[in-house]
Amino acid sequence: MDKTTKQKISKDDVYSFLKEVKDPEIPPISIVDLGIVTNVDVDTQQNVHVVLTPTFAGCPALKIMEDLVKERLEKEPNIGNVTVETSFEVTWTTDLISEEGREALLKHGLAPPKQNVGYMELDVLSDTACPFCGSRNTDLKSPFGPTLCRSLHYCKNCLQAFEGFKPV
Repeated sequence: MDKTTKQKISKDDVYSFLKEVKDPEIPPISIVDLGIVTNVDVDTQQNVHVVLTPTFAGCPALKIMEDLVKERLEKEPNIGNVTVETSFEVTWTTDLISEEGREALLKHGLAPPKQNVGYMELDVLSDTACPFCGSRNTDLKSPFGPTLCRSLHYCKNCLQAFEGFKPV
């Protein structure tokens, strides 16, 4: 093979590279497993275009994630130009979080959201299992956590305070 010929990069390769990019607010979970990488295009010149859909419109980590994606992909010698776009064309929901991502949230001490909820009501938040002991004997302390995507809870079983990832 000629030295100027680049090895062909696939969409799957790009997704694999991006699994290494962690969410700045929840470091154990990748942006792929969080479900915010909603499209990847690789053209014939090996240029890569990535579309990110934020969890919330006002997500403060969005610019950081865009930069992390670009930085990670530019390390690959076989990738041409990299562009990263934020789009709201696809609506992000917590159902986009992969099973691996749900496990990462749990290991981080965040209660994973219920799947296939399709709506946001306090009743949904009130029925949140404790990430430490698994008990559903919990109280919703506040629907407003340290970030827009989290709520605050207390487990009456193991007596731990914890955050829940809001289902949307």
